[in-house]
Amino acid sequence: MGKAKAERRLAENEARAVARSIRVSPQKLNLVAQLIRGKKVDKALAELTFSRKRIAETVKKTLESAIANAENNHDLDVDALVVAEAYVGKSITMKRFHARGRGRASRVEKPFAHLTIVVREVEEIEEAA
Repeated sequence: MGKAKAERRLAENEARAVARSIRVSPQKLNLVAQLIRGKKVDKALAELTFSRKRIAETVKKTLESAIANAENNHDLDVDALVVAEAYVGKSITMKRFHARGRGRASRVEKPFAHLTIVVREVEEIEEAA
């Protein structure tokens, strides 16, 4: 008597991972997501490992999750995976107040963001020597 199984939104050669409510502004997260878009997963992992951005560690974790999903849930070849999409969404913003001089206060906004990474299996293109 349950609900019917939902149709798969991704193609058969794709897998994804989502990291929600990451404590960083979407703009900063998008700078790191731009580094890996369109790259092969091994190159993208290397790029994130040596990135000096604080949030690169979280992005790397999400990419590793997408790779694991592709391998274990969808039986895709890990060596043929490419980062097809890496997009950032805006989440909540916590509002806090900071004491200023003369008894005043100023607002401090602490934004959160969502990250979605989609990996796709591509056929190897033989390079002519």
